[in-house]
Amino acid sequence: MTGSELLLAASLDALLGDPRWFPHPVRGMGRLIAWCDHHVRAWCRSSDALRAAGLTLAVGLPLCVFVLTHWVMSAAESLSAWFGSLASIGLAWTTLAGRDLWDHVHAVDNFLQAGDLPAGREAVSMIVGRDTADLSESEVARATVETVAESAADGVIAPLFYLVIGGAPLALAYKAVNTLDSMIGHRDEHYIDFGWASARLDDLANWIPARLAATLLIIGAGVVTGRRESVRIGWRVFRRDGSKHPSPNSGRPEAAMAGLLGVRLGGTNFYDGIAQERPILGEEGRSAETGDISSAAKVMVAASVLGTFFAVGMKWLF
Repeated sequence: MTGSELLLAASLDALLGDPRWFPHPVRGMGRLIAWCDHHVRAWCRSSDALRAAGLTLAVGLPLCVFVLTHWVMSAAESLSAWFGSLASIGLAWTTLAGRDLWDHVHAVDNFLQAGDLPAGREAVSMIVGRDTADLSESEVARATVETVAESAADGVIAPLFYLVIGGAPLALAYKAVNTLDSMIGHRDEHYIDFGWASARLDDLANWIPARLAATLLIIGAGVVTGRRESVRIGWRVFRRDGSKHPSPNSGRPEAAMAGLLGVRLGGTNFYDGIAQERPILGEEGRSAETGDISSAAKVMVAASVLGTFFAVGMKWLF
């Protein structure tokens, strides 16, 4: 993939996002994962069998996605260089989710700004996995800010990272890993065996991108706000609290965002009515407020633009 192709793919994401009419590969991956989850349980009864099936799916799906994407690009290239370039741009576009995240986040923000908390809860339920029916306005804001930080990593920076080192085939393989983790990589009783391999592979795939994302969020905040003090606090909270999160990766960008905005993230979340405690990130900060949503979104955009420029620059240089 060339730098120009990468720039065009990022531009398509910024302009069009994720049109619902478009046959997005990730939605196809999701349907396949759901089918496997349903049918494997009919065949695999023991813990060992589920773990073996989970390992096969965790490795097999990304590998198949990589091979199929490479074949599609090769077939397009065989028709003409122009078709090959078009395929590369189009497939790369599907790996980026910055505009879609922006749209969802601003839907939440608009409802809260209008004083419509029930609609805000409904909107935030589209981008988080926790129970949202009883969230307060501050809790909706916190959930949104946390999602902005985490999704900046796995929805923008990680795909850019893999587009640079392996083009659309590797970036789509990463999306398969990330989709597996989001659907079955949970630590509850239902998925502890079947999803263990997907969760561990996602941890590995996001190790570098999560730390890059945190760094870019901090730099991006400096560009957006020009406040050196918030950048300093963001860096301090990132280094101090980033490792507190149960995930080896999610806490890095969330801690950075907590410090940049001066808010407390983490705390009690409910999943299917069951309370789960998350460590507090940025404990010296205040409770999240509605205004923090747009601030977080602006920082995310700045980090995404910086990440895109760095990625394109790397392709042009090397």
